[in-house]
Amino acid sequence: MQIQQEEQFVTVVISQLVKPGCEQDYEIWMKEIIGAAKTYFGYLGTNLIRPQPGGRPEYVIILRFNNYENLKAWMTSRDREYWLKKGKHLVESEPHVQEICGLEAWFSLPGQPLKTPPRYKMALLTWGSVFVLINLLNTFLVPLIRGLPPLMISLVITVTMVLLLTYVVMPRVSRLFSKWLYAK
Repeated sequence: MQIQQEEQFVTVVISQLVKPGCEQDYEIWMKEIIGAAKTYFGYLGTNLIRPQPGGRPEYVIILRFNNYENLKAWMTSRDREYWLKKGKHLVESEPHVQEICGLEAWFSLPGQPLKTPPRYKMALLTWGSVFVLINLLNTFLVPLIRGLPPLMISLVITVTMVLLLTYVVMPRVSRLFSKWLYAK
């Protein structure tokens, strides 16, 4: 596993095949190991993508930490080692682990292997998305909060922008421009 040692959010994507008939036990085990990860400093959240019915019994776990050092503390911890040993009988193979940092997480497509598009393409789409979003927020949100102090307006705008970019805009933009982003 190769992780850049930068002070930025780190997302780890772990995929693993679960033995047939062990799905329910695997999900219980997953809740327990996530509970352990939550106790580590810098933990930001986990998403679990379940296999499609009739497809490969592959689970994908998306784990986020605030920086590399805190992720490393979890990934090399005795707690994680304990839980991995405890769940070993539920899986068919060793986990496949990939990590992405910073804005690269915006450009990952659900259900697809993680590939990073060229940086100039990520920068261009990010700029375009920020440009459109900041103009929309200035047009529709700023008039509603105009009475607040300038620092509070800036806080509201930036928090709203980051949340919209992360959870609404960039996943859709990545899908919409996927052929251009990942052109061979």
